[in-house]
Amino acid sequence: MANKYKILLIEDEINIVNFIKARLEANGYQTIYANGMRDGLMMLMSHCPDLVILDLGLPDADGMEVIRVVRKQSLLPIIVLSARGGEMDKVMALDEGANDYITKPFGTEELLARIRSVFRNQNLIQYGENRSEQYVLGGLQIDFASRQVFKEKKEVHHTHGVQHFSLTC
Repeated sequence: MANKYKILLIEDEINIVNFIKARLEANGYQTIYANGMRDGLMMLMSHCPDLVILDLGLPDADGMEVIRVVRKQSLLPIIVLSARGGEMDKVMALDEGANDYITKPFGTEELLARIRSVFRNQNLIQYGENRSEQYVLGGLQIDFASRQVFKEKKEVHHTHGVQHFSLTC
């Protein structure tokens, strides 16, 4: 399953990073990670991920600040994955701009389902509810499901970019 989505995991607990990274990659996602806000923001600018999974308890800043910084410039989807389970923490993160919130401990199948949901919702927003999975015009073919572009039946390689993210993407 090569869906070509790139996910940035901002998490400082290496055991959680390794576990989530293994599960995401086993499900066809490209996974990169950062262990704090500063590194996370640099990864956002240099790797242009399609989704961020964010822990709120980072060593160099509160994860809420990451949400604020990203939302000033981008509609990049953010799923919070945090040990903070209080209702006000969830409300605050969602009101700041997180797309979803999962508390630790968590089920990996639930995490994967929420990731699929975020990408499904992003596709509906970007392409409209009635979009087809492919767009064909002359020798150009765009396959939205696999995120591939073909010209005269040959794949055109392109860079992943996050729409509306203006730092460098």
